Amino acid sequence: MRIGELSQRTGVSPRSLRYYEDQGLLTSSRSDAGQRHYSDAAVQRVSLIRQLFDAGMSSRVIATVLPCVDIPDDLGVAEETFTAMLRERDRIDADIAHLIETRDALDVLIRANSRHRAELSAAPQSVAQSN
Repeated sequence: MRIGELSQRTGVSPRSLRYYEDQGLLTSSRSDAGQRHYSDAAVQRVSLIRQLFDAGMSSRVIATVLPCVDIPDDLGVAEETFTAMLRERDRIDADIAHLIETRDALDVLIRANSRHRAELSAAPQSVAQSN
């Protein structure tokens, strides 16, 4: 299939598909006219790449992880991939901890704002002065 069809089937723009290819995440063959052609398996590959990007992984990390899918019987690849996945999981855990801290700080501000709004609504309203 050509890049337009892959784009339609995956919901990923042709520009992103070309980027994936430039980063070594996706491969295609070329026609004599230079058009990209993808196998049917590219649909699943793009879906996996999107999941990894959505998890916050960079293209560099994804390129480290994908060989585990491509060469599942290579112990060296499996070890490298395992290490990369643990590192990414630790990064995601740190991001989650930071988001929780940020949410907690926002909760403090929300409570303070709620008290302030309650005080304002309980106080007599002053008449705005006009010039």
